[in-house]
Amino acid sequence: MSSRVFSKSVTGPPYLLLLQRCSSLNELKQIHAQIVTTGLARFTFIASKLLAFSALSEYGNLHYAETLLYQITRPNIFDCNSMIMGFLKRSESEKGLSIYTKMRRMGTEPNARTFTFLVKACVGVSLLGQLHGQIMKFGHGCDVYVISSLISMYCKCEAVEFARRVFEESLDKNLACWTSLISGYCSNGLVHEARDLFDAMPERNDVSYSAMVSGYVWNACFNEAIDLFRESKSHVRLKESLLVSVLNACASVGAFEEGKWINLFLNENGIEYGLELGTALIDFYAKCGCIEDAQEVFSMMPSKDVTTWSAMIMGFAINGENDMGLALFAEMEKKGPKPNAVTFVGVLTACNHKTLVNEAWRLLGRMSKVYGIAPGIEHYGCMVDLLARAGHVKDAEILIGSMAMKPDGGIWGSLLNGCLIHGHAELGYRVGKLLIELEPQHSGRYVLLANMYAEMGNWEDATRVRKMMKDREVVTSSAWSFIEIDGVVHKFVADDKSHSHSRKIHKTLNQLRRDLEGFSIGSDASLL
Repeated sequence: MSSRVFSKSVTGPPYLLLLQRCSSLNELKQIHAQIVTTGLARFTFIASKLLAFSALSEYGNLHYAETLLYQITRPNIFDCNSMIMGFLKRSESEKGLSIYTKMRRMGTEPNARTFTFLVKACVGVSLLGQLHGQIMKFGHGCDVYVISSLISMYCKCEAVEFARRVFEESLDKNLACWTSLISGYCSNGLVHEARDLFDAMPERNDVSYSAMVSGYVWNACFNEAIDLFRESKSHVRLKESLLVSVLNACASVGAFEEGKWINLFLNENGIEYGLELGTALIDFYAKCGCIEDAQEVFSMMPSKDVTTWSAMIMGFAINGENDMGLALFAEMEKKGPKPNAVTFVGVLTACNHKTLVNEAWRLLGRMSKVYGIAPGIEHYGCMVDLLARAGHVKDAEILIGSMAMKPDGGIWGSLLNGCLIHGHAELGYRVGKLLIELEPQHSGRYVLLANMYAEMGNWEDATRVRKMMKDREVVTSSAWSFIEIDGVVHKFVADDKSHSHSRKIHKTLNQLRRDLEGFSIGSDASLL
């Protein structure tokens, strides 16, 4: 009889149901008081549920959870794991590790979940190695989740050789282990080794394809990412994380057809534009110059966060739709989420016209005064670029002098470019020399300074800068362009003859030149 009453009290109303509905620390304390008053606190199940809620819920409190832990005479592994996970969620890894030390002193034996959590608390190879020893001591070296966590963490600590050894020594290499090592290789710049491992996998799923594609994108191997995505279409279900990575690759190289295919795929399969996917589509269309398509995606998204609004504002800015970008920001201030630092980079970029200099100053002030956002290097970069190109070179110099951080090469380069455009020779010479010392291997800095000397007729110094560049063996970065034909992106640099169809391309160009010359001669004759 008493057993049935206890079962009803524990599993039914009011205490555990109230705990599920709890929305503040004050309510939590009231529930705890009722549990103590009714004598239910002595039951392990109830005490553990209360502690877990305190440690893990957004309405809980870790300090309160610690108090509950020390009130339990003999905490079980569930209690300790809850505390460890709670500290890790709040980025207090040292306290999480201290719980492990205390539980061992109390004689509580860890399980696989304990180590899966604890691995993420290790911030160095030495500490991770010690925990690795504990994992083997307690016989969890065969748990695939523990092993995959170990591999990931060794890679995060840049100890790839240790990660590979753990992988090789594992008796049960499941997809999680393979994928962890692939991601680890990519995050350490070993993209070719990652691809070799990917090709050696006995089986692959959408997660492994996504890891490899994301790895390619992370290492700026955009065309390789797109090629692998094409292969994946016939092998795995296309999930959001994979599509987001591919859209980022398509945006970077202008692979419009592939990105458009993803949009059609989403529409045909009735897939809603989630926050990440919708934002990636907006960014893709904007970078491909299709701002109307970006607008359509933005308007169709059921919910938009600050990243989405910021992407749309930046999209307008980079496509020359300054007024629309600023109008959208005004709308965001009225009914959208609170702008962040990234939003203001887009807003200031939208002011990239000399008629908007005053508006840019106003927005820069509003950023700090209204939203409490301190200007970063990107915000100063936007302002200096705008001021310098608009002819406000002295104002740009003064702004650089007022910066809270050290100006980078990009900011000095913008000022130098303004000096070249508007003939501020003395300042330009000074800034150019500073830039060359700041970035001695940046070819563009030498070229800009040499051009300035040449523009002012100072050929001797222009030649000297070119010679300095040669003596320092500075590698020239060639400008390039691309075109997409039948879904394939073709990249060209100046005087490029490496393309497989180079002869045909140049033959066609020569024919077009002759046709244009003939047209020009014919037009001139008709005017006689």
